[in-house]
Amino acid sequence: MTKELRRISILVLVMFLALFGSVSWIQVVQADSLAQNDANTRTRLDSYEIQRGSIIAGGAPIATSTPTNDMYSFQRVYTDPQMWSTVTGFYNPALGSATGIEKAMNSELSGTGSTQFLSSIERIVSGQPQKGANVVLSLDPKAQKAAFDALQGYQGAVVAIEPKTGRILAMVSTPGYDSNTLAVHDADKATAAYDALQNASSNPLYNRGIGGNLNPPGSTFKLVVASAALASGKFTMQSTFPNPAAFTLPGTSTAVHNAWGGTCPAGDGQTVSLADAIKFSCNIPMAELAAQLGDDTIHAMAEKYGFNKSFTTPLKSTPSSYPTGLDAAQTALTGFGQGKVIATPLQMAMVSAGIANGGEVMNPRMVDQILGDDLSVQKQYDDTAFGQAMSADQAKALTAAMQASVSGGAAQGARIDGVDVAGKTGTAENGDSNPYTLWFTGFAPATNPEIAVAVVVEDGGGQGQSGSGDAIASPIAKKVMEAVLNK
Repeated sequence: MTKELRRISILVLVMFLALFGSVSWIQVVQADSLAQNDANTRTRLDSYEIQRGSIIAGGAPIATSTPTNDMYSFQRVYTDPQMWSTVTGFYNPALGSATGIEKAMNSELSGTGSTQFLSSIERIVSGQPQKGANVVLSLDPKAQKAAFDALQGYQGAVVAIEPKTGRILAMVSTPGYDSNTLAVHDADKATAAYDALQNASSNPLYNRGIGGNLNPPGSTFKLVVASAALASGKFTMQSTFPNPAAFTLPGTSTAVHNAWGGTCPAGDGQTVSLADAIKFSCNIPMAELAAQLGDDTIHAMAEKYGFNKSFTTPLKSTPSSYPTGLDAAQTALTGFGQGKVIATPLQMAMVSAGIANGGEVMNPRMVDQILGDDLSVQKQYDDTAFGQAMSADQAKALTAAMQASVSGGAAQGARIDGVDVAGKTGTAENGDSNPYTLWFTGFAPATNPEIAVAVVVEDGGGQGQSGSGDAIASPIAKKVMEAVLNK
């Protein structure tokens, strides 16, 4: 072979390999992203002829598709839409829009995902109509209903997690909405319904469990500060702190107080232990502790629990925030969850779940499986660890203080007969005159936990600054835990 022919052969081979690689990259690696691209009208139009898969919770479909006589072929229908809209969102081909699981798992539900490639080929060969896959959620309908019912009349959210796995058992945000009104194929009606929800002052389209306007976590954040103290090796739950009725923030003339205005009702009157500060939810010793720990130490622990990170469950959460560079006064305020720290219920449920799981924080998820219409498992989702926040012994010591808080401290509204519950309340301030934000987070049973839960109730639960986390948020959490524990 001449030198010229050899060069031409090599050039042709290189061009062939480049073409093969490009085609393979587009058809395999980029297949999903291209199929879901909003500009890909061909895929969207083709998907109308495919019966969309169901969304399943507790073995029963909560979102299905029924045949229609219009150009979209199938109508999306939701069961108990007010209860499930936080999770399912809605799908409307007439508007070309989707939210919630409908959007996050669109490739699987619409039959355009890579997991359905082989089944699609099989149906084409056999002449059977193509169908989307079914998405099986981890959510427990009993827990979901308990959360939904308990939140009625409130503006708030509940997130419940299985501590050992990170599986989300419940996610409810209220007020919710009827997703069926947003799924109708009459574009004008759907748009009018959406605009009404968008303009509502209560923001029903928010998923307050993972986003919306985030709230300060109040005293539930004391669990993060206590974790930082224990993990530092410089403190135990028996460490003591001065117990005055007022504490002046470092470098300022501003004094902070316990919620009741007096000293912490424990200890010898002069000092109080970290355990009792958690039990009775005393602000002053926690502010003193935060000032001693410093901004960097608390920030590091907050991030071990997941602060400053967005989680995809597959719904994408707004990151809870513990800022960097806080001064001494702001750091002291974070000792009881005030100042510049803000959090989602998902994040505070992860804090409780991490403590419940021996200090190991799991990544949250709400999808268990992708099933074909023949019930074959196309994809199984595994449990994954986010990281170790503290040791198992330290988590056990903090759990004991949380148990004491429920049995005889500041969180007695979460008590369940015959079950040891570990919990922490929060009543967060939002300025001098705005209503409080009410919180609870905890888990049960305290030993071998099956559920960790976080509850937030905004706008003071309708009681302005007279409501408390224990009076309103704790009983909500109690009902959700009872549902999972069959109590």
